[in-house]
Amino acid sequence: MGNICRSPTAHGVFAHLLEKEGLADLIEVDSAGTHAYHVGKPPDSRAQETALRRGLDLSQQRARRAVSEDFLEFDYIVAMDQDNYHNLSAICPEGLEEKILLFMDYAPEYRTREMPDPYYGGESGFERVFDMAEAAAQGLLKEIRRKHL
Repeated sequence: MGNICRSPTAHGVFAHLLEKEGLADLIEVDSAGTHAYHVGKPPDSRAQETALRRGLDLSQQRARRAVSEDFLEFDYIVAMDQDNYHNLSAICPEGLEEKILLFMDYAPEYRTREMPDPYYGGESGFERVFDMAEAAAQGLLKEIRRKHL
């Protein structure tokens, strides 16, 4: 919701995957929250520490709030949970609703449609979110390859 935990983790994981696959110049990645709680702030320190342990640097990201223009700029608007899905639906221009997807739908092995928010939990929550983001990023890239590449 605030774009400091799950979204920047997913953003970093997906951008890293694209870099590894040689697709970073073809696919643009950005993240945004559905609330303005942390606009302009870097990702949560626990998210950054988890990412660094896994070889990713999230420190250059800054939180921003999603805007309706995002639906015109991006092909996929990926929500982390149902609350964010509904918040995105509220700002979605008419006719573009099919762009809103749940990230975990691309990781069916987790048997959940929602990525848990690790903000109020401990270190293990951030590790779990990172694992989930890696799985969903692979699935999303597979879908993009199938449809667009």
